[in-house]
Amino acid sequence: MKFDIFFSISQTPDTSGHTPTEREMFSNFLDQAEKADDLGFGVGWVAQAHLSTEVQKSNSQPVVPHYPGEVGLCTDFFQVATAMFARTKRMEVGSAVMSILASGGPIPQAERVGSFLALHGMNPEEGRKLHIGFSAGRFEFMARPYGIVPRDSLEEAAWPALRGQIFAEASEIFLRLLNGEVISSKMIRKTILTRGNFRSDEDWEGVQRAAVELHGLGELPESISIPPRYNFEEIKTIPQEWRRELLNLVLGSHDAELQVEVNRWAPVQVFNLSITPPHIIEQTHGRMTEHYHPSGGKWTRGMMPRTIMVFVNDEPGLTDEERSAAASEEARAALTTYWHALEGTIDPSKVERATDNAVIGNVSEVAMQIRERFDLEDRLMCWFDFFNHDSERVQRNMEAFMTKVAPAVNGGSE
Repeated sequence: MKFDIFFSISQTPDTSGHTPTEREMFSNFLDQAEKADDLGFGVGWVAQAHLSTEVQKSNSQPVVPHYPGEVGLCTDFFQVATAMFARTKRMEVGSAVMSILASGGPIPQAERVGSFLALHGMNPEEGRKLHIGFSAGRFEFMARPYGIVPRDSLEEAAWPALRGQIFAEASEIFLRLLNGEVISSKMIRKTILTRGNFRSDEDWEGVQRAAVELHGLGELPESISIPPRYNFEEIKTIPQEWRRELLNLVLGSHDAELQVEVNRWAPVQVFNLSITPPHIIEQTHGRMTEHYHPSGGKWTRGMMPRTIMVFVNDEPGLTDEERSAAASEEARAALTTYWHALEGTIDPSKVERATDNAVIGNVSEVAMQIRERFDLEDRLMCWFDFFNHDSERVQRNMEAFMTKVAPAVNGGSE
């Protein structure tokens, strides 16, 4: 089993109520990145966010109205990646995940990837990859200032489904530019809405009626064509002569059709969260075995990194039983803080379900839980800094995991 690490750089109060300064957050993150490199984690994945979560609370449509502080401080993944590569020797770096709807959209994001890799790959001995996890973005408010809003009453009625179609359009632009193609918006997929794009007949009928009213139609349409979100004549990004073997692409979407569609253009792997049901995991592996772009080689389970929250306690001076109890309390406190921040209330059932999607306990218990829940060919993206700003403790947990849990999982001894 392969082990990566996830860095959230989330500037929110921890379970003790402490919120570090931005400088402290970045200092802790870089210290942890160096430690992760020393310990042998494969890829250091960094959460990306945009714009202030705190300020968006005053918006007309706040997305997370109760979230204290900032959900993440990595607003420019490429600058963060530069710092990480400079401070590490073996670990690769990934975005988890970069919105291609924000920061100007798919065209400048493709330019940034090429520019970064043109410099990163100048040393012919450099073999560490840049892993670009990309998505529509978790929070809509981060893309709204860039024009990702309904343009008329029809788009407003269709918005929940239409936003996914905008992401599909952006994904094709992004991937084809990374391929080095010359493209124009006339060459890109068309957005045509039908009943299949909507969850219910009622939702679809509302969009049909909006189309009738907006366009003066005589009857409800069976399909609705939406104008392109991105309009441009022929373009090609520069620089072009960068080492594409140093780029790995990962889609942050559970949309089965989109997973297949993006693999028309390039090898694109898939992210899965720890809360994804097992049957969806297996369906995704089956789908990708069939549809993964042939230039990426044969699909393997390690191509779908899976997020997992790790609450391990190996603190000195405690018995194994005491470590187990302490880890359970640490997990409960962190998850309770999270749900309170996310929704403004504490739902015990949600806390309990989240606990089921973490690994919790002393090193033996955590190793056993991983062996029971995951395939030995999986790649786990381990999250240690979940609502925990005690950087020294986070690093001790990382060390306990890689020196005791990981060997036990992979057939060695603790």
